Amino acid sequence: MSCRFESEKVFLSADDTPGSYVCPKVLLYLKRLVFSLTLSFLLFFAPGLANAKASEGEATPAGCQVISFTAFFRSLTSSLFPAATANASSSAALLVDTTRCRLILFWGTTPRASYPVATGKPETPTPVGSWQIKRKAMNWGNGFGTRWLGLDVPWGIYGIHGTNKPYTIGGYESAGCIRMFNADVEVLYPLVQPKTPVIIVGSILRGPRVLREGDCGSDVMEIQRLLRRHGYYHGQVDGNFGDETKQAVMRFRKAHRLPPDDCVDDPVYRLLGL
Repeated sequence: MSCRFESEKVFLSADDTPGSYVCPKVLLYLKRLVFSLTLSFLLFFAPGLANAKASEGEATPAGCQVISFTAFFRSLTSSLFPAATANASSSAALLVDTTRCRLILFWGTTPRASYPVATGKPETPTPVGSWQIKRKAMNWGNGFGTRWLGLDVPWGIYGIHGTNKPYTIGGYESAGCIRMFNADVEVLYPLVQPKTPVIIVGSILRGPRVLREGDCGSDVMEIQRLLRRHGYYHGQVDGNFGDETKQAVMRFRKAHRLPPDDCVDDPVYRLLGL
């Protein structure tokens, strides 16, 4: 469905962000329709429901008509505004299991759909952590399929997207992004919005590898988090091994009588409980 007024920049389109803008004339018509139908229900159907219960010997509790009207109104609005009703009743969230190569769509705490995906190679892993959708785009670039859902990972450009290599789905094949079949990501695209939570689970440590200044990733973020917990680090937990992280590592090593160095190696991992 499409409705555009170029001068007013308003639209309602399945290809654009759903529910962001609605044509004023369409909205006015729908409001009048809802009002007419709900008024008809109150005047004709709700009293009949109450009388039917009374004739069958059932007690009609106070508020019976209100409950029936509420159910009717929810059903009506959900048919007219499915996306808005879904967002109002429960929030969407995504869970990506990198070990099983699956993406699960949740409404609230209820899983609604599961999709096969491709995740990062061992040398370029998908960033484990708690993120949000940052940007949505269609036909974002070569190799990214028909839809792009960018994540707010602070150390690089990562996202959930389609692919022109569908044979890679189900394996560890990407440079860190989450690949989906184009048909699947097109279904998912209108169901999520910017700030939709995306939880990526899997192995945080890579090896573990020796970390030094200039490295980045979920393992660096975990080191920063633990160093902050122990009082050695006071910067941002952003997954970037910069000078502030290096100084924190040096202080930690000195306090634990480790050889002078600025790297995170096996002794540091063990002392941090990793």
